[in-house]
Amino acid sequence: MKLLMNVQRRLWLLRRQRSTTSTIAKAHDNESSEPALTNTQLDELERNVTLRQHKNNIPLIRSLLTEVRKGNQQKQQELQAEIEQLPNSTHPRLLNYGNEPRELAQYKHRQLDSEASKKEFSELARSLNLYRMDHLGNYTGHKSYYLTGQLAMLEQAIIQFALQSVTKHGFKLMSVPDILPPEVIESCGMRTEGERTQVYKLDTGECLSGTSEMALAGYFARKHLSEEQLPLKVTAVSRCYRAETSGLQEEKGIYRVHQFTKVEMFAICSPQQSEAELEEFKNIEVTLFKELGLNFRLLDMPPCELGAPAYQKYDIEAWMPGRQMWGEISSCSNCTDYQAKRLDIKYKRKSDDQLLHAHTINGTATAIPRLLIALLESYQNGDIIEIPKVLRPFMDDQKVITKNKRIPETKLVKFIKSNH
Repeated sequence: MKLLMNVQRRLWLLRRQRSTTSTIAKAHDNESSEPALTNTQLDELERNVTLRQHKNNIPLIRSLLTEVRKGNQQKQQELQAEIEQLPNSTHPRLLNYGNEPRELAQYKHRQLDSEASKKEFSELARSLNLYRMDHLGNYTGHKSYYLTGQLAMLEQAIIQFALQSVTKHGFKLMSVPDILPPEVIESCGMRTEGERTQVYKLDTGECLSGTSEMALAGYFARKHLSEEQLPLKVTAVSRCYRAETSGLQEEKGIYRVHQFTKVEMFAICSPQQSEAELEEFKNIEVTLFKELGLNFRLLDMPPCELGAPAYQKYDIEAWMPGRQMWGEISSCSNCTDYQAKRLDIKYKRKSDDQLLHAHTINGTATAIPRLLIALLESYQNGDIIEIPKVLRPFMDDQKVITKNKRIPETKLVKFIKSNH
């Protein structure tokens, strides 16, 4: 973290210096100014980029730094853009993980007999007339879906259960916009340009939000909080939009879609609080999925799975018996000051009134489509789906989901056509 901050401080100092080599040299010799960024430090940054399997732009940064030091002020903006693409630092415990996550725990709550006979979600939901995803491309687009009847009610029950769970832990509910400026999304660590971007961009230049974490973080942009306000914890329900697609067989159906509903947790805290806050997020998620009675496992993710903003990250994968696979249903990340520096989120330290960058934590309480897959595949019993006990109060104490009756209009239309 300190090394990346050193790069940014160095750039700020170079901006303040006059565009002559002699002036820069004097600044290097001045004990009160920031020391020059050394090749050793750049080497360390490059090792972190390689470890995280991120785009290696360090050679370009070296070249641009040389140009700026020579007084080429036109390169400063390009240098700043490249520095902002560097990933966060990596937690020391992850350095020897390689490319594989570490399984920290496995939780088993259901005895699943004869798993070979378990139906996959799409087959199960379609047979109960609760879901449609086929032949929707002409009018709703690829990777769209409809949830109907009791399955739509189950979605709302999950949302209410998740909100009840997280608000008990001091999270304040917010309603957030789905359309955001690209600067906010970029500041949170998701690229809005390029061939591999997952972001939908509108004709206005604004973007559809990939997760409410972005809107929540953007709400606190340029805010200066007091230390007494921290940790500040908020939650939101929103639609999430992702341009990503997948042709993998195990990710068919609603496992990977372009839009879905999610309950997100977000916190702003001090550097001293952030690791403990991440543990709280993780424990909330674990408790929530325990109460839902799923079989799941907790993973500590390796550097290559952290993306750009995360310093460390936990994933939770549920066993999906119909697919015979573990599928990710939740995660939580400590982004340290990566997002806060880009959004100028600070707090005033009580001891000396100094303004410091805060840390941000994010976590998924529930991501609906994949959780529905895990629940239906785990709770299926022939032609009925048992509803988890904790969700029943949000479904008028209904205990099971059965086949949805055909709507009467279907038969009426057939009758009219047969008489012509």
